[in-house]
Amino acid sequence: RARRGPLGVRRTRACAAWHPSRRSPARSERSRCDRSRAEEVVAVEPGEWRLIDALEACPVGVRMVEDDRFYASHKRFEDWADGRKELRMEWFYREMRRESGLLMEGGDPAGGKWNYDKENRKPAERSLLQAKPMEFTPDAITEEVLALVGDRFGENFGSLDGFVFGVTRGQARRALSHFVKTQLPEFGDYQDAMLRDEPFLNHGVLSIYMNIGLLSPQEVCEAAEAAWKAGDVPINSAEGFIRQILGWREYIRGIYFLKGPDYVASNTLEQGRDLPALYWGGETDMTCLREAVAQTRDLAYAHHIQRLMVTGNFALLAGIDPDEVHRWYLAVYADAYEWVELPNTIGMSQFADGGLLASKPYVASGAYINRMSDYCSGCRYDVQSRHGADACPFNSLYWDFIARHSERLKMIPRMQLAVKNWHGRPASEQRQIRASAQAILDS
Repeated sequence: RARRGPLGVRRTRACAAWHPSRRSPARSERSRCDRSRAEEVVAVEPGEWRLIDALEACPVGVRMVEDDRFYASHKRFEDWADGRKELRMEWFYREMRRESGLLMEGGDPAGGKWNYDKENRKPAERSLLQAKPMEFTPDAITEEVLALVGDRFGENFGSLDGFVFGVTRGQARRALSHFVKTQLPEFGDYQDAMLRDEPFLNHGVLSIYMNIGLLSPQEVCEAAEAAWKAGDVPINSAEGFIRQILGWREYIRGIYFLKGPDYVASNTLEQGRDLPALYWGGETDMTCLREAVAQTRDLAYAHHIQRLMVTGNFALLAGIDPDEVHRWYLAVYADAYEWVELPNTIGMSQFADGGLLASKPYVASGAYINRMSDYCSGCRYDVQSRHGADACPFNSLYWDFIARHSERLKMIPRMQLAVKNWHGRPASEQRQIRASAQAILDS
């Protein structure tokens, strides 16, 4: 059969069906205000600059109050960031630990370490399949909403089949209890693992409930800490999970509001390729990307390593316009609100801010995906090869990325070895690798 190019050969109808950045003209609400005799609108500050602008354009006065469903206020983060040359999450996280008292023993971190990340990188195992997030049967209201969405947006990217998420405060609390009891004990060890046809593993999908407001970060972190104190959860799992919320989630929100609405335009690496068709369901022979995109389409969910090291890694290596990557993430994930999605994409995933948020570009060859998943087993591409028609595209694109940006990357301590390795390769091999990369990008 004819081989499909790794970037996909067709674009689905839904690709351009909706853009989160499209802004329709604001409708006048004057008549409604007149009928109700409203003199002021009081609103919780939205988590998106677009909606903040829309509220400020309201025909009556608007008083926005800060969203208190977080540990850190805007001022708290601004005070921490003031005067710092590097805004590294780890240092902010330690302050949040001290202030909240979570996983602290007096003035010291529980267990003697702030961070157990090195213990949380075990590769995928099929034995992980013992626990899954709690699922819920849609009630009458949910079924009505699903039918409405299907009627109005049935051609868009995504699927309404098998909707299993909770939609009430009570369901969200049950999902949290289930996660802490059945998934959190092994969450730490395997939080970066990936397996084919297994979208959840030990992930509880609690970000959906927190970001929409059905759960508070405080009750989620306190539940994890309580399980550790009771001896039901090891310290590496409790700390790894709490760090994602108390550390990373709070930090990301701080960055979003600190940098303002112009942050979305960041593109330090000057990458400008269009988002490939495979992100919208275009066919590809790359198992890892096919799996990640398919579960995104079916569930509106992928865990953090699938987003960062599969879809995000590929987009960065391929030179995709970071704004297009941002728009895709914002459109396809159920937990994607701009305050959390945009800094994760622009700063962490695509390194478009030049290192404000991340200390290095999060790029990797196929070896990382092979180590952390079973995607490479049975894939038609050879994860051991760097060039040629059958070589893993991640390999040739990785080294092509290093070559394209070597002048910038050699100034980043954590990338210097990769740059040195590239320049140490024979010129003939360099030409073969770059030719393979170009063939992938042209496919």
